[in-house]
Amino acid sequence: MAGEILDNKGRGEAGWQWPAIHPEGRKFGLIALAVSLFFLLVAGWDIIGWPLLLLSLGVFAFFRDPERVVPQTENAIVSPADGQVTQIAEVEPPLELQIEDGSGFAGLARGPVTRVSIFMSVFDVHINRAPVGGTVRRVVYIPGRFLSADLDKASEENERQHILVERSDGLKLGFTQIAGLVARRIVPFVKPGDMVAKGQRIGLIRFGSRVDVYLPAGTDPKVMIGQTVIAGETVLAELGETGLIEGIAQ
Repeated sequence: MAGEILDNKGRGEAGWQWPAIHPEGRKFGLIALAVSLFFLLVAGWDIIGWPLLLLSLGVFAFFRDPERVVPQTENAIVSPADGQVTQIAEVEPPLELQIEDGSGFAGLARGPVTRVSIFMSVFDVHINRAPVGGTVRRVVYIPGRFLSADLDKASEENERQHILVERSDGLKLGFTQIAGLVARRIVPFVKPGDMVAKGQRIGLIRFGSRVDVYLPAGTDPKVMIGQTVIAGETVLAELGETGLIEGIAQ
């Protein structure tokens, strides 16, 4: 199915399939599996072996990497992460995405923008994807603490990685991968100068975390607090579109 064009008029084919396991996670799953088999088949310690076997299956599931159907509407900004929208707030973008960095490429403009925060639990897919297509202008890693990722101050105090993408029309969009209470490593797949397509895999965060997206000025989100979003598929916003969207939890 990868690379196949599908649409809302019936073009294309779809069917359920087992999701692939990302190579970054295979070694962890195989190590857990080997240890569990040692306790089950060699040591004969079932009380330890069976829980470890379940743990190894959980590790493989954590690093699952399913295919996604990415909307190709030009002005659509797609979610970079699976999870729940936990915060929507007007904030200043991080300084690392604004200040001159010596690359010759300008950062985000100063002034408040809408930040959409997506919290990923350990049960969500943790492969992150590009919200828009374009050229990666910045990848800025900042070491920090490991507070719970759903806290507002996690955006400024936790280990995090800022990414800035510039579209071919010059529009820039920044987003931030934030490590959480359990997450201990942010793994990038891209570097400055790389070209990325909308919905392309750009990195992952191990074991629970959060992604913040800074929408361009004059753009409101099309998602609501508490909504579950899917990386590469859910449209977070349409460039230049504003307006209140309300929902009812039920």
